[in-house]
Amino acid sequence: MNILKLVLPLFLSLFIAACAPTQTSRSTGETLDDAAITARVKTEIAKTAGVGEAAMINIDTYRGVVSLAGFVDSEQQRANAAKAAMGVPGVSRVVNNLELKKRQ
Repeated sequence: MNILKLVLPLFLSLFIAACAPTQTSRSTGETLDDAAITARVKTEIAKTAGVGEAAMINIDTYRGVVSLAGFVDSEQQRANAAKAAMGVPGVSRVVNNLELKKRQ
């Protein structure tokens, strides 16, 4: 019985510590926040640039940092997408990996 009193609290504390987020992982709340930011960024880009262009841009959010990837027709569209993303509440930084489509 004395061993159980020692082992049980130790086991529970290790179990709880294993569930905590680390430097490289996100908690459930952070994951949901990032998903909401991604949706708001997609909506804002669709409002400013149009649904067609927004569909061509891949958006990923990790701890408030938004990454944009895909292809756009002009440098102006690239800049507008980054500006729209930066204007969304909760966005701490935008990584703009959008590339210009090659002209044929």
